[in-house]
Amino acid sequence: MILKKFFGDKAFYKKVIAIALPIMIQNGITNFVNMLDNIMVGKIGTEQMTGVAITNQLFFVFNLCVFGGFSGIGIFTAQFFGKGDMKGVRDSMRFKALVGAVLALLALLIFGFAGEPLIGAFLHESESGGDLALTLDYGMKYLRIIMIGIIPFAITQMYSSTLRETNKTLPPMICGIAAVLVNLFFNYLLIFGNFGFPELGVEGAAIATVISRYVECAAIIIWTHKNKAKNPFIKGVYRSLRVPKRMVSEMSIKGLPLLLNEAMWSMGITMLSQCFSTRGLDVVGALNICTTLSNVFNIVFISLGTAISIMVGNLLGANKMEEARDTDTKLLTFTVLSSIVVGGGMAACSVIFPSIYNTTDEVKSLATFFIIVMACYMPMSSFLNGSYFTLRSGGKTWITFAFDSLYVWCVNVLLAFILTQYTSLSIYPIYIICYGIDILKCISGYVLVRSDLWMNNLVGEKN
Repeated sequence: MILKKFFGDKAFYKKVIAIALPIMIQNGITNFVNMLDNIMVGKIGTEQMTGVAITNQLFFVFNLCVFGGFSGIGIFTAQFFGKGDMKGVRDSMRFKALVGAVLALLALLIFGFAGEPLIGAFLHESESGGDLALTLDYGMKYLRIIMIGIIPFAITQMYSSTLRETNKTLPPMICGIAAVLVNLFFNYLLIFGNFGFPELGVEGAAIATVISRYVECAAIIIWTHKNKAKNPFIKGVYRSLRVPKRMVSEMSIKGLPLLLNEAMWSMGITMLSQCFSTRGLDVVGALNICTTLSNVFNIVFISLGTAISIMVGNLLGANKMEEARDTDTKLLTFTVLSSIVVGGGMAACSVIFPSIYNTTDEVKSLATFFIIVMACYMPMSSFLNGSYFTLRSGGKTWITFAFDSLYVWCVNVLLAFILTQYTSLSIYPIYIICYGIDILKCISGYVLVRSDLWMNNLVGEKN
């Protein structure tokens, strides 16, 4: 009886895999190619690698703001689809278009006018040296080009998120695969100047990324509009951008906390890295190597988190509350157990992966340490991710805001700031403490999920 509570049958896991696997494959290939991109830049030198890494950390904030803005709306999209309301899905997609336009414009203004001081905030001297001015120059070169891809990125996320929320995870995966292959191809040509192409280094990496984003955007738009029978919500979606006022109000009330959460959380993680960077440029390079590898291994629990939001959201929209609770319990169990296996694989790569980079022994040693710590903490991270998506699926967005971003700022960042500014501790114990404190967050996540307060139908007859 206990096993049945935590483990599903073959049909259950078949459905989970059908939803999560395409997302895993797409994210896996994307992160794998990003890893190759990072390695290619890392082959040029430490300053190039670090400049690109800092710029990507800034874009990480924008990417998660888009994710958060669309996720809040996506709660309704998933429940509208579960209810069979295609007009609701269409209206939610229109609202995503408006939100995406605002976020893209803000990003262009911020990066255009404040890019240099933002990158400079991460640059601190280390014992092994490193040219800070050169690192800043490489970061700015990369930033100026990568900004061209902001708008197609936002459009792609609007289409991909809507397709996933309507249980069509395969097309975004295929379009994503095409994009990352294009990125890899042009990286090879433009970073090193192969086959007669100019050797552009970090600028070549940026150009390749921008080209791939336009390719992915075009592919996802064409597929969605050519398959109107499979995507009935797309019919007439652009006849008007009008969204019912009541829906705008309800989506804003539920979605704003998620947008704020992703913005605050991503800025918190960026600030955490900035605190760590005060221990020297070597730490920035090592964090980049660790993050690059972590992104590849983290796709399993991140994709399963998306599966939680889709499956549980659909059941809540269909008013199947008991089934939603049962499904969530089984998915959380599956997520944590999977992460134990994946974390072991990541730890096994801790020495081999940093050795690929053309950087100092100190950076490689630090990177190995960071990777092992992240691998050990992966089961905890997977449970936190699953708890977040559980609370989000039922529209408890203010609670997720407190659970996620407020905790990062009030605990992780504050602790990192105190330890880096007011103690002489090395980065080794600081890193362990600042991430290990998430055990308190795990306890609160368990209590919130067990309380069942997240089980809400947001798209009943009143909508």
